[in-house]
Amino acid sequence: MKKDRKKERESAVRPLQKMFTAVPPSYDLINRLITFRFDERWRNKAAAVMLQDKPGQVLDLCTGSGDLAMHLHKRATSDTAIYALDYSEPMLELARQKAGKRGAQRINFLLEDAAAMPFENDYFDVIGIAFAFRNLTFRNPDKCLFLNEILRILKPGGKFVIVETSQPSNMLLQRLFHFYMRWITVPLGGMLSGQRHAYHYLAHSAIHFYSPAELIDMMKDAGFDLMLHRPYFGGISAIWAFKKPV
Repeated sequence: MKKDRKKERESAVRPLQKMFTAVPPSYDLINRLITFRFDERWRNKAAAVMLQDKPGQVLDLCTGSGDLAMHLHKRATSDTAIYALDYSEPMLELARQKAGKRGAQRINFLLEDAAAMPFENDYFDVIGIAFAFRNLTFRNPDKCLFLNEILRILKPGGKFVIVETSQPSNMLLQRLFHFYMRWITVPLGGMLSGQRHAYHYLAHSAIHFYSPAELIDMMKDAGFDLMLHRPYFGGISAIWAFKKPV
């Protein structure tokens, strides 16, 4: 690893680092409950977007418990190499256990840092991130560091696919969404996990996250071109696909 990138890794701001050092056993269950299992549908749709051009090398960035990687493994042919990267060892251990139970042996799990990844320039055909893009960019002074690193390891013409919470354009729906996050997600997630602060952050970041237009502008400023924006449930969640210019 180059020395300057090592310094970037050590200095990067990670607001959730401590939060993910202790993963509750109910982590996946809580995700299913608070989204009525729609998070899995959205990940599956994101995997379909990632694999539509039959890429050779794909990366699930900030894989967490490995759900997006599992969808990629289920959909991809043996010609596609699948990598799944996370900074949290407890999260990766949960993902490895899940992969073992499901026979997903082709996934290469890596304990690495999104601020300084151990890949050559122009390495991946496609990179995807599921419900962790907020964690890298929401009010993070180092968000450009992460975006530059993604751009660096993506091949020219390669895709970066994001599935994330969003802001509905309809104000009534937006208020209902924010109410649900604040008064349902926080108490339920806190009660089941014993980590109320984690779900308070989830609600706060989702409520104050970028609008679709703001996210697109941020990505364009970072050097990406918009390929796709597909909202779901009136914009409560969305998939974006961006391209690294050739």
